[in-house]
Amino acid sequence: MLPTSKRPSPPPLGGELRFDDPARAAAAEDFGHLVQRTPEGVLLPASDEDVAATVRWAAEQGRSFAAQGRRHSVFGRAQAHHGVVADMRGLRTVHAVEPDRVVVDAGATWREVLAATLPRGLAPPGLPDYLDLSVGGTLVVGGVGSAVSRSGVLSDHVLELQVVTGRGERRTCSPDRDPGLFDAVRAGLGQVAIVTRATLGLVPAPRRVRRLQLFYPDLAAMLGDQRLLTREQRFERVQGAVLPAPAGGWRFRLEVVKELSGDPPDDAALLAGLSDDRPRAEPSTLPYLDYLDRLATLERLLRSEGRWSFPHPWLTTFVGDPAVEPVVAGELARLTPADLGPVGQVVVSPVLREPVRTPLLRLPPGPVCFTFNLLRFPPTDGAVQARRMVTANRAVYDRVRDAGGTLYPVSAAPMSRADWRAHFGEAFTQLADAKREHDPGHVLTPGYEVF
Repeated sequence: MLPTSKRPSPPPLGGELRFDDPARAAAAEDFGHLVQRTPEGVLLPASDEDVAATVRWAAEQGRSFAAQGRRHSVFGRAQAHHGVVADMRGLRTVHAVEPDRVVVDAGATWREVLAATLPRGLAPPGLPDYLDLSVGGTLVVGGVGSAVSRSGVLSDHVLELQVVTGRGERRTCSPDRDPGLFDAVRAGLGQVAIVTRATLGLVPAPRRVRRLQLFYPDLAAMLGDQRLLTREQRFERVQGAVLPAPAGGWRFRLEVVKELSGDPPDDAALLAGLSDDRPRAEPSTLPYLDYLDRLATLERLLRSEGRWSFPHPWLTTFVGDPAVEPVVAGELARLTPADLGPVGQVVVSPVLREPVRTPLLRLPPGPVCFTFNLLRFPPTDGAVQARRMVTANRAVYDRVRDAGGTLYPVSAAPMSRADWRAHFGEAFTQLADAKREHDPGHVLTPGYEVF
């Protein structure tokens, strides 16, 4: 860090550019607690013009710039060593809610969006599984939740974006207005522009949902029912999990969710023809928000035990339908419960390819693929075990990639520039062209190390 006497004067701002050690130390950490990179300064913006002015200033000083929403990255991707990070939590206003859309600042959380839309009976489709992510942080990676079995990802439901490019220009983009920039921002890992505001599509929200947890004797049976349910679209959400069994081995659980607009459905009709162990099924009816906020219970438990701040070496990938059974079975044969940690699990869920319209979200070919995620929770906050899990993640990703699978970039797995080029494949040209046009100085979001 430069001494105060030698630091160039920051631009005039409505907010504040801080250089104190506590602000910089906080920005050097994220949810993963795996990578720490201390920035030169931390921007607390009062407007998108503050973001634009500071991007221009950082570029003039040869510094990088990254936006941080809720610091929920798990591998230092939103950090900027010796650069400037923007704490976007100050830009969190949810603006007018209309019958088909809502305008929201990038630092708002999905919980805050729902607080404004649910009273009007509306919600964004495809919401994430964790509601305390920021809108901007979600859209620049795509946004995968349990509704991906039917509704696509969150970035597919964006109507318009206001952004600040790496040149420090404020721009508005949409499918009809500067579509090239629009497609380079969604799932573009912050390489081209910083999202400052988004217009999100809305759909009618149910008051309640019927949730059924189904249990299976093996992986093949669970995958077979996932394919059937994705093809027939009986449920709005289909999400599979593989969990350690108390007596050893693995148990297989499928959660299916039906949105309710009236009387409870006929469970027997909904589940007809499935291969689960029906006597073990666990049905429940929940208010819609309670279902969306279902991870809050786990968060409270981990916080009460002091484990929420432990490292989170998580891996998220996509595997094509033909390869999913051998890939997952092979990894389960290698894994032990200790490899996942006390509350860890493997997530295996179907992805319907047709509604996914975000070009930079890379999925295997075919009408259906599957998420294959390792949610690891180390039993301690020790660095050695966490690093071992990250190394294991990279080995798993290599095997997934060799089987034709792809990475969801939020993962805790090291990636080289060559890896990223291979990851994006034919779409890399689109991203590189947009980078040259909108961030020629390579100012933005250096943590991914794409360029």
